[in-house]
Order: sequence, then structure tokens, then C-alpha cells
Amino acid sequence: MKHVFAILTLICSLLVSVSVKADIVNGKELHDSNCTSCHVNMQGGDGSGIYTRENRRIDSYQGLVKQVNRCRDSLGVPWPADHVNDVVQYLNTNYYKYTK
Repeated sequence: MKHVFAILTLICSLLVSVSVKADIVNGKELHDSNCTSCHVNMQGGDGSGIYTRENRRIDSYQGLVKQVNRCRDSLGVPWPADHVNDVVQYLNTNYYKYTK
């Protein structure tokens, strides 16, 4: 019986870790369809300069999460937490490179 419980616990923990893993491709799609036009208006070009500028506001992973949530809320985009996580992971992978 102890082995069955241990196996079930392991399976549940693996399922949880898989379900919270970010989808960077989805993050890029969400970003491109919701964020890019505003960033182009602010920075010009393709809008990515907002992430690479010298005086950028984001200085930590937690700061990146807060900013994505702030932008989501100000735009009124109805993203659930997993979509926010996808966008954060996309931006972090491609621009910021912060550790959690």
C-alpha cells in the first residue's frame, strides 16, 4: 500500500509540473497580438526596443511578472494566469534572461 501511495504521489507531482510549464509559443502569439502595437507606438521599429533599452523599468523576474500583469490590466485583456505566465516566459527567454 505504501508503494501505491508513493507512485500516486509521484504521478501527481509530475502532472502538476507539466501543467504549470509555460508555453513560450503561445506567449509569443499572445504578445504579438496584444502587446506589439502599443510598443511600436511607444518605441518605433518592431516595438522590441522597449525590452532592450538602457533605461528599462524591469530589473527582476518578479518585476517582469508585475509589468505583464500591469499591461494586461491596463489593456483589459482577459488573460488567465497561465497566459500571463506564457507571455512572461516568452519575454524572459528572448529578452530578459532572469532566474526565478
